[in-house]
Amino acid sequence: MARSSVTQRLKLAVATAAERHPQLAQRSISPHTVRHTTAMHLLQSGVDITVIALWLGHESPATTHMYLQADLSMKERTLDKLQPIGARPGRYRPPDQLMQFLQSL
Repeated sequence: MARSSVTQRLKLAVATAAERHPQLAQRSISPHTVRHTTAMHLLQSGVDITVIALWLGHESPATTHMYLQADLSMKERTLDKLQPIGARPGRYRPPDQLMQFLQSL
């Protein structure tokens, strides 16, 4: 199937889905978006990068890295694993300067 045919079929599928989910009509959805999203879901499911590279048709896993930019939740899970033993996992929250000021009054 030619690239233009894939793009055309995807456009029709998005238009059909937008009838039920109108927010899709506002989104830019392309074959590249579908490839990238699928690669991210595979990565988040624990699929090895070499398998993802083969699935995408890449010769080398190095080519796949552009699809596998880790999202924020993946980064947070990784950082939580690096916390010192006994440390409470979570996102860093800087001190509230307004509260510190009000408490000093």
